[in-house]
Amino acid sequence: MPISALLLALAAAVVHAVWNLLLSDERDTHSASAVALVVGTVVFAPVAVLGWRFDSTALPYVAGSSALEVLYMVLLATAYSVAAMAFVYPIARGTGPVLVLIAGGAVTGARVSWLAALGVLLVAGGIVLVRGVRSSARPRDLALALGVGACIAGYTLVDKHGIVHAAPVAYLEVVFGATALAYLLGTWRARGPAALRAAISWRTVLAGIGFFGAYALTLAALRLAPAASVAAVRESSVVIATAVLALSGREPVGAERVAGAVAVVAGIALISLG
Repeated sequence: MPISALLLALAAAVVHAVWNLLLSDERDTHSASAVALVVGTVVFAPVAVLGWRFDSTALPYVAGSSALEVLYMVLLATAYSVAAMAFVYPIARGTGPVLVLIAGGAVTGARVSWLAALGVLLVAGGIVLVRGVRSSARPRDLALALGVGACIAGYTLVDKHGIVHAAPVAYLEVVFGATALAYLLGTWRARGPAALRAAISWRTVLAGIGFFGAYALTLAALRLAPAASVAAVRESSVVIATAVLALSGREPVGAERVAGAVAVVAGIALISLG
């Protein structure tokens, strides 16, 4: 993996952890998500225009990615509204690279190395620890987190091919523009304009910039390195977010959950090496 791709993916991990920390702490995560999506799209529009390159052949990928992004945000906002971030985030982020590896192998017929197989086992074990060996966590919470991970795998694979047909920021602007519009209209109808106005704050503004910025960095990295490697490095955000939650005391994060988060990241690293 080139050093430039590594630095881009690491920066994406930090920014991703920050916007998730901001969003998950909101009272109405759905309205906050709608506001954040719109803010990110508007703020990065001038940047996209300056380096605009978008071929019509990217449209099928935009359609697929936008649909997955909308589902991703619905599941993520719902998960943060009913479960702790320290539970949702490691499971969601750990599942994505595993599914990228499996899907990539199924499509290309490539054999999974023993390192990658060991990485999958580590991620699975880490998820068990995050959930808690003797946990009474509701199956619904686990299903939501796993659903988020499946969406991550889906749009990662779609975007890996989509960005070939457009400049990264231009491609992302179109994808997130469609996502923001759909999510805003859905939230407007479900919660009303008052809820959306109440969700406007410096936190949602920063979350929106971070949401767009993190994936812009990821797309740039995807142009330089394989999807599995980028996804692996990007998921170091799991440890960053868990550390912030533990050190700040915002959520109770026991030794078992910390060990699980570390195991998830170690497993993803092995998948990348494999």
